[in-house]
Order: sequence, then structure tokens, then C-alpha cells
Amino acid sequence: MSDSLPLREHYLALINDIIETTLKGKISSVEQVYQMLLKGITSGTGEVFELVLSDRLNIIQSQVDSETDELKKAKATRSLRAAKTIQTQWQRWQEQNKATEAISLSMREITTATADERLTALLRATDPNLKYPLNLSQLQQLAKSLQQFAGANQDFQQIADGINRGITSWQKIQANLLNWMYERKSSIGFGGIPGENSPWASWAKVVNSEVPQVFFQILAKEQSALEFAQQQQQISLSNWVELTIVLQFLQRGLINWFDQQAYDIKAGPKLSISTFLTFAVIWSQLASGFQNQTIIYSNGASQIMLQILRTFAQRPYFPLYGGIFASFSGSYLRDALDYLDAPLRSAEGTQEKARILTLLGYSQRGLGRYDRSLDFHQQAVEIARNAGDKACEIANLNHLSRTYVQQQNYGEAINYSQRALIYSRQTGDKTGEANALVNLGYSEVMQAKQTEISEPEVYESAINYLEQGLKLAEKLNDLQSQALCFSSLGIAYLVTAQYPTAIKYLENAFRIAQVSGDLYLQGRNLAYLAEANYHLANYEKAVYSGSLGMYLLEQIASDEWRQPAALLTIIKGQITTEKFQLLLQQNRQNMIAIIGVDGYDYIPTLLVKYQEDI
Repeated sequence: MSDSLPLREHYLALINDIIETTLKGKISSVEQVYQMLLKGITSGTGEVFELVLSDRLNIIQSQVDSETDELKKAKATRSLRAAKTIQTQWQRWQEQNKATEAISLSMREITTATADERLTALLRATDPNLKYPLNLSQLQQLAKSLQQFAGANQDFQQIADGINRGITSWQKIQANLLNWMYERKSSIGFGGIPGENSPWASWAKVVNSEVPQVFFQILAKEQSALEFAQQQQQISLSNWVELTIVLQFLQRGLINWFDQQAYDIKAGPKLSISTFLTFAVIWSQLASGFQNQTIIYSNGASQIMLQILRTFAQRPYFPLYGGIFASFSGSYLRDALDYLDAPLRSAEGTQEKARILTLLGYSQRGLGRYDRSLDFHQQAVEIARNAGDKACEIANLNHLSRTYVQQQNYGEAINYSQRALIYSRQTGDKTGEANALVNLGYSEVMQAKQTEISEPEVYESAINYLEQGLKLAEKLNDLQSQALCFSSLGIAYLVTAQYPTAIKYLENAFRIAQVSGDLYLQGRNLAYLAEANYHLANYEKAVYSGSLGMYLLEQIASDEWRQPAALLTIIKGQITTEKFQLLLQQNRQNMIAIIGVDGYDYIPTLLVKYQEDI
């Protein structure tokens, strides 16, 4: 908005007038100050008033701090007291006039913006990171006001129509928001449920408007938002605004509900995380899809994606140590996190960006892209340090350690885990400390194995770190860290040939990873369980866990699916194909309970694919 010089001068004069009137004793109550503000401030110009008041407060405070003459200092102190009264009454004015102020400000920004910036102005008004984002009723008032400007520019009518249709469509969905969930109680989330049983299909049935209906139908078929964008290159401004309103309020409605399910392990934070990621990816795909032909829509989609990520990064359950979550699976989102990379490159170096880079970094590690993982985590360390986000900085030091282990660079892995351990203890970050202990122990076990050290005391020292980390994670009731601790202990005992103990820890790790929804850790633990059972000649359990691990890892596009595939191929060669098929059949029901009939049927195909790729 324009904060013209005359307006600034008007507000400076108003502030000075109130201060002088107060000093002369002509104002005897705060109510009089409020009434003067009420008469003097024009709706929609609050930002200008706030800047002028802030400048005036700073100047008077400097006078109080530097003045040596007692009389002048006393006057400056009284002026400061009066200015602070103005500040408190200004906050009251804001609270009581926030709806009118927000609508007026949005109207001013939209109607004074250039054609290329009108959509950006609208999306700023609905940004959930604002102190007062427009709600549904305020959006309806905004649409009504914009219609009065329709004669000046048709864009205003289109935006108004889009807002109204979007609200109508959302209200139809809102009444049926969770129907899909109750129809499919055994599997809650966006992934792995294509077709008629998906939430997208459920919402497509209740919304009568064409554009959101087509959009939901495309996602229900496990096609991406990219394909929608390619089909809708000539989409009108009105239709785009409608879809925007529907998706924004749909996402917020879901998250509000999931956030209230804190004690339900099938919902709660796990599904809030999934929802944030799913919708951020959808908007990023739309940004990519419209980039070549409709740059205004592309920029708008990127703007919404960054708004979502900033909101997500501020949530207490943001997964600094998480993995790829089960309800974020599904083939149309398999490589989804890649879409968040490019838009983030142009974002500023903020705390939120550091946290999103953390998520991208460990997701890339899960996909086997270690160099990209290291790059993301190194960037995140620097940004988090500059932003003063200590927990995020420590998390990325820990992730760097884990990624260097995957690259078999155990010296660097130990270095980063030691840095994380020292820093976490200095800052009192217990979650960071638990993960650092685990990473240090794990790195030392893997280094000792690589250098073929046989002295048991070396392994005992490393395992002691792992056990310390586990105790701390259990004390914190941190499921994600517990899963990592159990997993690392299991692998440590596996590499030291203590197979029964390894199985005990890996089974615990798998169960906890199921609760936390970490699909990568589930697959990884199953793969190592297969190896431990193979060493004990328990081929039935090796085939069962190896098949499940192979499938789950392949579903999130992790190259690590080849590890259990190789083991299964060896087992198949040793016990004959017929016996192998019999072991699969014996475990069919248990496997279907985890990966479904389609997953079970896909296992032989995966083994063939592995053999063809050798």
C-alpha cells in the first residue's frame, strides 16, 4: 500500500497532539486517547500509523536515555509515558477494528496493484502467517466490495466471483470433510488409496463446481497436479481463485481436525504433517505446471506453497528428525519432495527455510541421494545458525552424521555426531543429545567393522553410547528417536554377529516406526531383520520381513530396496523356488495386513526387476 508523506505527516501530527494535550493536563483518561485515535486514523492505513508511532517512541526513548538536564528529562519521561498510552490504545483499536482494517487494507492493495500483482495481493490477505488473515465472512465482504469496482476493471469481478464460488464449494466439502475417513477406518491418510475410496474422490462427489471437481478427480486417479495444470492452461482468473479458496480452507480444515487428535496414534500430528506436506507439494506442482504459459498463476501457487511451509515449520511437531511418513505415500507423490526444492532456492534465508531444508535433506538420504542430502543439511546448518535456531542446527549436524555413515565416510560421521553431542549438551537440547549419542555409537560401530577391529571393548564403548541415547529417548517419550535408537542398536548387534539380540532391537524399532509413521525406517528395519533371521537359518521370517522391507522401500523410491531383494534372491536360490513361494503363501495374510493385496502381488515382480537390473 502507499504510505505517502502527507499521511505520515498527518499521523505524526496526531501523535504529537495527543502527547502535548496530555502534558497540558487536558486528557484525563485513556478513553479520551482512544477516541482521538478513532477519529484520527483512517481504516486501511494502520501500517503507516504503526511505523510513525514506532519512530516517535524510539526518538522519545533516546531523549529519556541521553538527557542530563533534570527538567528536560522529566518532560521527556512524561512524553514517553503518554506515547506508551497511545501505543496501548492503538493495540485496542487494532483488536476492535481488525476485521474492517484487514478488509480495507486488502481492498486497497488489490485495487491499486498492477494486473500482474492483483493475485499476489489477494493471496497476501489469506496468508495464515498474518496476525489477522481474512476468514470466510471477511472474504465475502471483500468480494462484495470488489464488485463495486467491477466497472473499472473486469479482474475485480472475476476475483469476487471466484471468492464466492470458492466459499460455496468449500462449505459443501466442509459438511462432508471426514466421510472418507470413517468409511475407511483401517487406513487414514492420502497415500496408497487410489480410486473411489480416496479422500479426493469423496470430495469430488460433493462439490458441484467443475474446476475443483476435475482437480479432485485427477488426484483420485493418482495423477499429479501437474497434469491438471497442463489440461487447464487457459483457466480463468475466477476459476483459479475458486480453486485457491477451496484448497486453502480444505487444508486448514483437515489440519485443525488432526491437531485435535493428539492422543490417537492413527491421526494426530502424524496426519497433520502429512497434510502440510501433501498440500505444499500440490501447490508446488501447480507452480511448475503453469510456469511456461501462465506465470501469474505459477507465481501465485509458489506463494501459497511457501505460506504453507512457513506455517508448518512453526508447528511444535515439525519433524526435525522424522522420515518419510506412511500417509504421504502413493505413486503420484513418490518423488514429491523434489518439487519443493526449486521454489525454496529463491526463498530468503529464514528459520523456516532451514527447517524445510532439513526435511528435504533427510528425505533425499532415504532416496539414496547422499550428495544432495549433504548439500541441503549444510545449507540448513548455516541458515539455522544465523537465525538462532539451535534445535534445527543440532538436528542438521546429526543428519550430516547419518548421511556420512551412508557414504561410509565414518570419520566425518563421528566428527559431526561429536559436534552435535557437545552443542546439544551446551544448549540443553535433550532430543538432539539422544540422537547425537546414537549417531556417535552407530558411526563408531560401522567404522570398527570397516577397519576389521575385533577387540570387543571397541564395540562395547560404541554400544554404550547407543544405550545411553535409547534411555534418554525413552525418558523424553520421543518415538522417532526411540525408533532410530532401537534400529541402530539392532544393526550394531547384527554387525557383531549377535543375531538374537539384533532381532529383539530391530523388531522394537519396526513397531515404533509403524506408530510414528516413518515408512523409511520401517522398510530399513525389516531389511535388517531379514538379514539377522537369515544368519539364524530362519528362512520363513527372513522371507517375510525381507519381502515387506523390499516393497516398502521401493514404494518411497529408496534404492535401499535392492538390499533385501539381493538377500531374497540368494534365499530363493538356496531353498528352491517352490519352497520360497510356499513361505510367501504361508505369510500372505500377515503381509496383506501391512501392504495390501496389491503390495503382496507386486513382490514377485520386484524380484524379477532386481534380477533384470543386475
